[in-house]
Amino acid sequence: MRILLINPNTSASVTDLVAGHVRRIAGETAEIVPVTGRFGARYIASRAAAAIAGHAALDALAENGAGCDAVYLACFGDPGLAALREVSPVPVVGMAEASCQAACEAGGRFAIVTGGALWGPMLTEFVAWLGLSDRLASVRTVAPTGDLIARDPEAALAGLAEACTRCATRDGADAVILGGAALAGLAERVQPTVPVPVLCSVAEGTRAVLAAARGSLVRGTAPPLESIGLAPSLARLLARG
Repeated sequence: MRILLINPNTSASVTDLVAGHVRRIAGETAEIVPVTGRFGARYIASRAAAAIAGHAALDALAENGAGCDAVYLACFGDPGLAALREVSPVPVVGMAEASCQAACEAGGRFAIVTGGALWGPMLTEFVAWLGLSDRLASVRTVAPTGDLIARDPEAALAGLAEACTRCATRDGADAVILGGAALAGLAERVQPTVPVPVLCSVAEGTRAVLAAARGSLVRGTAPPLESIGLAPSLARLLARG
């Protein structure tokens, strides 16, 4: 099977980081097709950047979706997730949604730790959109944004571990999601000092998209859309409805 992995920001290094982790988890079961956003923010850390990233994700699907069995929106916060599902002919899995669902399956309440202060209210609203507010213990952020953490993960480990521990000891979380494409692989490194399970958002999303790709094909439900000024491939995708 073939998985389209969309990183809707413009940092190819983050795409490479995530794709490497996804390939290690998928092994020989899937071909991973990684795509970086053609336009937008280097790293998504605000509402404006997330809005642009939703457009970039649609553009990436239109340009690269042919022949794929599922789409992995590999950005915590899932910008454009609902829109992708409207137009995609195959299942679309969002990293944040899959992680929250996995945390709920583990039982109890969960928390989220990520980089960048503006993600706090954005992720609280996202969890509410999922209908899981009653399961959310807290969202805690560390000062460096994900792109800075990716450049120097060693410098961020202590702060991430402290935030995860506070989610458990002060906020009552029974599990903590370490959220963010750029934080791939760090959950297992902070786990030894955290008293509850720490979930890697990249890994949880990978497992979910592999399962989705094995299921039945789905078809988006959006009506045909007439547009102006979009990339030709995206205009064609939207016009088909």
